[in-house]
Amino acid sequence: MHILIIGAAGMIGRKLTERLARDGALNGRPIERLDLVDVAAPKAPSGVAFEVDVAAADLSEPAVAARLVADKPDVIFHLAAIVSGEAEADFDKGYRINLDGTRFLLEAIRQASYVPRLVFTSSIAVFGAPFPASRVPDDFNLTPLTSYGTQKAICELLLADYTRKGFVDGVGLRFPTIVVRPGAPNKAASGFFSGIIREPLSGIEAVLPVGDDVRHWLASPRAAVGFLVHAAGLDGAAIGPRRNITLPGVEVTVGEMIEGLKKVAGETVASRIRREPDPAVSKIISGWPEAFEAKRSLELGFTADADFEAIVRAHIEDELEGSFVE
Repeated sequence: MHILIIGAAGMIGRKLTERLARDGALNGRPIERLDLVDVAAPKAPSGVAFEVDVAAADLSEPAVAARLVADKPDVIFHLAAIVSGEAEADFDKGYRINLDGTRFLLEAIRQASYVPRLVFTSSIAVFGAPFPASRVPDDFNLTPLTSYGTQKAICELLLADYTRKGFVDGVGLRFPTIVVRPGAPNKAASGFFSGIIREPLSGIEAVLPVGDDVRHWLASPRAAVGFLVHAAGLDGAAIGPRRNITLPGVEVTVGEMIEGLKKVAGETVASRIRREPDPAVSKIISGWPEAFEAKRSLELGFTADADFEAIVRAHIEDELEGSFVE
């Protein structure tokens, strides 16, 4: 099997690469070649039995996509994007990278005259308020209230249409907010969801820009990689014509997140969170959905984290070698 990961230098891309390198296969099919692409050259895994090609390339440049699919990879993971806060702040850049890059990729696949499985990372930001009082159903209208959400929603429509026409075998995954993201903070409006866990566990103060009553839909990086791997092997007939899927997650308030951090790491760690309201962040977050039914994804076999404490423990195990600053 030949696999292409676009956006392989990002956090999820790196973790997906590590998973594939460890498994040596994707859903039971041995990997023969793995192509890793990002605007900055990704790091190649070591000690693998298959061929690995690494390249630095910008998918939003018109000629790039055709080069990436020239050797007709069987499975393409399209993870490349700029995040919500940056897409909102830089309108032109958001549409160039998040929309144009995806459109170029779909058209390059069509011109290559073959039908790979394309797994596209969308977002729950495709939905916008007002929401139902209960959980958001799978068939809820796409009414994004951010440029990022709009870009992802347009890509979902393109993915479905190119799949309907038989040009690609696409699956779009509406990811929950991924927590806890390792490393330095990014420009996502949702970045504080990771920051209020990541920084305190490392002995650093974290700023909380929203109230404790803010409720959100979360998944760990472990779960995110599991979503991608599972999506790559799904039977197209089982998915049906609705190719974009809202994924399962953990429904939790910010206050419950802090309590979960206390249960796992103690009061001292949780006390490193400083409340500093930010109206701009609060405005963006207020337009996002809080929880989902996610019935289709569960029926299709996607698996969420057990609870928020499991998300915190996964971060400690995967990123902090099992320990934290008390």
